[in-house]
Amino acid sequence: MIIDVHNHPMWYGYNPERLVSNMDENGIAKTWLLTWECPLDEYSPDFLSFLPGESNGPIPFSSLIPFIEKYPERFIPGYAPDPRRPDAIDRLSFAISLYNVRVYGELKVRMMLDNLDALRVYRFCGEKGLPVIVHIDYEFSTGVKYPRPNWWYGGGIEAFERAIKACPETIFIGHGPGFWAHISADDLHDKVVYPEGKVIEGGKLSEMLRRYPNLYCDLSGYSGFNALNRDPEFALKFIEEFQGRLLFGRDYFDDRLHKLLLSFSLPDDVLDKILYKNALKLVPC
Repeated sequence: MIIDVHNHPMWYGYNPERLVSNMDENGIAKTWLLTWECPLDEYSPDFLSFLPGESNGPIPFSSLIPFIEKYPERFIPGYAPDPRRPDAIDRLSFAISLYNVRVYGELKVRMMLDNLDALRVYRFCGEKGLPVIVHIDYEFSTGVKYPRPNWWYGGGIEAFERAIKACPETIFIGHGPGFWAHISADDLHDKVVYPEGKVIEGGKLSEMLRRYPNLYCDLSGYSGFNALNRDPEFALKFIEEFQGRLLFGRDYFDDRLHKLLLSFSLPDDVLDKILYKNALKLVPC
């Protein structure tokens, strides 16, 4: 069994039928289907070439509804209204009651992750049993001035740590280049989007996983794949220590992460935790 904890409705034109077909081809039983809501000036207009987009952001909750209505047994609804909106908790509460939303995600906005309004939302998620998936990107020069000189999200690992510490009853799931770069202590997180080469032990990510039992890791996207693939020897040690906190995800429609995990020849019980058991622990279904 495989559960994909990170994918999106209409991402690259994958409508309900096309996504379910892709899941079947890749042996995926269920997918956590996530939104991305943020102001229009907080994401690159380039995304609109392969996303629905509307006033609520590039992947509004409305784009998810046809998926969960047609294939309720295949999709776990996720929804992350912008926590800076005064109606964020009301919107989320309504979606929980009407559509059985089980995950708060993906949170990807230009806001420090320990914003006081965000902490209120996280604590609400803790009360409702919703894990919180956050995306972190550091500030990098893009060589352009408009519409933004960069696309940072979250404010970095320090802001994320403050949020995790402030909300011990809430499960947080880290995701994105700015999260996975901290697997290594090479200090490249704000210099290279996808650091390469041997991992230097003592990274902030391992330190936080040891300190905070409410922190989990989303392996989706190139960032999660790269974090394990850049140094397979370290990856095996990392997986062994944190096997109960790693979640399989794709954030796309390929099978590269699955193939990489199989190449490690992990014990069956460890592989099963990553592929689906850890996900079921957080969101039983």
